Amino acid sequence: MKKSMMMMGLMLMSAGVFAQQKTDKVQLIVKKNERKVDVLVDGQPFTSYFYPSDSILKKPVLFPIRTAQGTMITRGYPFIKKAGERVDHPHHVGMWLNYESVNGFDFWNNSTAIKDRSKYGTIRHTGIEKVVGGHGKGELQVTADWIDTDGKGKTLLKEETTYIFTAKGNQRIIDRITTLTAVENVTFADVKDGMFAIRVARELEHPSDKPDVFVDANGIETKVDKLDNTGISGKYHGSNGVNGEEVWATRGNWMNLSGKIKDEDINIVIIDHPKNISYPTYWHARGYGLFAANPLGVNVFSKGKETLNYKLAPNQSVTFRYRTVITSGKVTDKEYDDLAKDFANQ
Repeated sequence: MKKSMMMMGLMLMSAGVFAQQKTDKVQLIVKKNERKVDVLVDGQPFTSYFYPSDSILKKPVLFPIRTAQGTMITRGYPFIKKAGERVDHPHHVGMWLNYESVNGFDFWNNSTAIKDRSKYGTIRHTGIEKVVGGHGKGELQVTADWIDTDGKGKTLLKEETTYIFTAKGNQRIIDRITTLTAVENVTFADVKDGMFAIRVARELEHPSDKPDVFVDANGIETKVDKLDNTGISGKYHGSNGVNGEEVWATRGNWMNLSGKIKDEDINIVIIDHPKNISYPTYWHARGYGLFAANPLGVNVFSKGKETLNYKLAPNQSVTFRYRTVITSGKVTDKEYDDLAKDFANQ
């Protein structure tokens, strides 16, 4: 009797341990009243597709984004208050895709901080088409309109985006596949501010204790005071072998940003896709925390040696594909090469 009770106890204990093990279950929860879709892994927050009204944010974003250990890798400003963060560029929110010059309208720099927004564009969320969760993977399909004159004018582009969220042990992967279809003749002028981007937490910036001023395409200056450099550990490393802030305007099929938040080693890599325009992409990666791939700013990055000025005719489409891998721990170049090959084959 005692032996059978002991066996039953051990079985219950084992079942309890098994129930507590991580299964990498990805769950998507639509919260229409809050204008977001939460993405959870094993019940814990990973990210949210966030699409507030135009009066709050001028584009849909993924915000915030967390590692497998729950550490937030995106800057909190302007929606989450975090001590010691820079308060420059209020349009740098989470992870996004847009561009500085579409028929002369600036979709990148638009924010509520701008007074005259007549030459700025707004990306307005229009629908949630598919929401699927599952073991290790979830999928979200959404639509949006790219509208000129601060969202009060014409629709220039129709957007269809698929997000694929993957959870596997200490890694989190976000694939973004965005198709833009022109409503009228559209020109993406060669400019530096674009296209797929993430603004990272202060700890993942490159160390810098100098005061600075950042100027956007319209001459609007944002002064940044001297910041405490303690715990700032970010470093870029490209597939092309270039490191640090020298990666800006170089080309490569992937770019990694490594650093540490408290005791957690963190690596964020953005991977380009061979089917994208200008592959391998130019990197618009800055030490102050802007991490972006810009395949369209060819004239700027080549210092005038080449020009693209990419155009779409009415009803013509173009697709952009990017993979972002967030790892809690160390990652080798070989692992990134393998992840890039896997992405290229999908």
